[in-house]
Formats: sequence, structure tokens, C-alpha cells
Amino acid sequence: MEKIYARPKSYSSKAEIGYCPGCFYSTIGKLICQVIDELGIVDDVSYVQGVGCGALCVNFMDFDTLAAAHGRACAIGSAFKLCSPETIVFTYQGDGDLASIGLAETLSAANRGDNISVFFVNNATYGMTGGQMAPTTLVGMKASTAPMGRDPSRHGYPMHMCEIINTLKAPAYIARVTCTDPANIRKAKASIKKSFEYQMAGKGFSIVEFVSNCPTNWGMSPLESIDFIKEKMIPEFPLGEFRAI
Repeated sequence: MEKIYARPKSYSSKAEIGYCPGCFYSTIGKLICQVIDELGIVDDVSYVQGVGCGALCVNFMDFDTLAAAHGRACAIGSAFKLCSPETIVFTYQGDGDLASIGLAETLSAANRGDNISVFFVNNATYGMTGGQMAPTTLVGMKASTAPMGRDPSRHGYPMHMCEIINTLKAPAYIARVTCTDPANIRKAKASIKKSFEYQMAGKGFSIVEFVSNCPTNWGMSPLESIDFIKEKMIPEFPLGEFRAI
């Protein structure tokens, strides 16, 4: 019988995932592990853990990890890469961690062209801490800190991190993907692989943004949240490669 799937070796079989049903975080984390296995870099990779739902990946990513203070993953990742240039370093962060509390660290690492891979989950909310408004929350979208919905006159507009980083000269690879269906999952995996390959080739900073969901804080079923991504999120955050040097 032909084997068509196997659990990634870098994905712990004893893991308790801990994510809400339907959340893309677990899918993205598993894709990262699959790519690490396929590239044969499990002994050379290190994950920098931010604060938020992305940090739960430490429960099943079976390789070296570092913990960073909230928003500081890119700063820690950049420093670690300088001290250990042979290590393949990546961060896995949400929008509150990367685009709000860690905005300065993210843009500084990108502006320097630091040779790290950044995987950024945009689910338009602070998922772990109670559904507060994030920098990526859509106009009119309700949050625990914006119960009437995001109002641009009070809260500003959603931040588009790929477009912002694309204004800088140094970054080598910038892409936005999603995991709403098998075709997009394959594209997401290809972007993860490209990001790691760019780092292995010494090309510099790369970021892959995942337009994701948060069924719990959005107050939707998993299937409803996928429809919301397709109908509302992707028109605001269009998919594709912004730069591939």
C-alpha cells in the first residue's frame, strides 16, 4: 500500500494542540513542520516564540525554541541569527504581537534586511487575550475594545503589513497567503518553503503573512469564518507575492 501522508518528524506525536476548533494556526504550524522535514533542516532550525496563539506551537514543534517578550520576537530572532548565523531562525507571530506591540522590532528587522524568516498570522484580532481590536481589524468589525465596530475616525484604518514592508529596500521575500482550501494550502506551503530557502541562500529578510481566522472571537462557526475570510478579509488583504528577489 502506498503511503500518501505521514506525520512530520519535527511534529511531536505527544502534542496537545490546544487551538480552538477550525483555527488555522494549527494548520500553518503543521505546514512549517512539513517544510522543515522536507528541507532536512530540523537539526539546524530554531523557532522564536512570541506571545499569543502562535506561542502554542511550542507544544508540538519538536525542535529548539526561544521565548521572546511580547512583540520582541523579531529582535530576538535577529540577535540570535547574528550570534549563530548557521542556524535557520524563524518567528511565528500574530497581528497583535507583530503589528502592534512589536511594530518597531518588525520594521527594524525588515529595514536591516536581517536574514530571518517571519511567519505572520493575520486574524484581525487579539485571539489569545480576549478579542481586542488589532491593527488589522477590519473597518466596522466588532472587538471587545471596539464594541460598536472599528471606526476609522477614532481607531484608524487596518494596517497592511506586507504593503508597508514592501516600501523598504532591504527585504528579499514578501508574500500573503491563506489556508481556506487545499489549493491555497499548497500555495501557503510553497511560500513557507521559499522563505526558508531564501534564508538558507543568505538573501535576507522574508515575511509570509497568512490571512487567517478566529472562530471563537469572531463568534462564528469554522465554516462561517472561512466564508468571512473569502468575502471580507481577502478583499482587504489581497493575496500574492509582493516581492521575490
